[in-house]
Amino acid sequence: MNQSGPHLETLLRRLADIPPDFLDEPRIGQNGQVFVPALVNDLLSHLGERAPLAVLERFQAKNGLADRNRLMLTMIVAWLLADDWFVAAHPPQADCVRLLDDAARELAQASAARKYVDDPERREELARLALARLGYRPAGETAAQATDRLSALSVSERRRLLAASRAAEARARAIREELARKQAEASADKWTRE
Repeated sequence: MNQSGPHLETLLRRLADIPPDFLDEPRIGQNGQVFVPALVNDLLSHLGERAPLAVLERFQAKNGLADRNRLMLTMIVAWLLADDWFVAAHPPQADCVRLLDDAARELAQASAARKYVDDPERREELARLALARLGYRPAGETAAQATDRLSALSVSERRRLLAASRAAEARARAIREELARKQAEASADKWTRE
């Protein structure tokens, strides 16, 4: 997040005003209207370079309905990245693909795709995550402010922190139990010597 990016309000407005076509069903087998690999290819061409076939294959549904939410999020992120600011900035294709694939997968596990358009906090999380994954921060914010705000909003970050907290508590419990066991052994040894 070393570089200043667009104003956050611009991205939030863009997400709120997403055209209905970007909320249509992704093509899964014979169902759905939007062929997501073609949408990703069009976006990447618009950002500066076409995508290799191997990259586009990542956006095909492999697990049927399990991929639906991820692909819908990919479509929403594609709409966000088609903003004039990103087109002018020419972010690296590899970073864009990671955002469209990995970040969309991560967000899809946290909430329904529609929430990232309808809910103001999820909308802000998506905009901030997109900027951060591309190495930008919202205009007018320091890197520390942007990081703190993203951490506060991010459902996946909260899950990660909760898991880390549970692991730390489990380690602390194991240490306490080990200390209690050693104390009991030392006490038993003392009684056997006397």
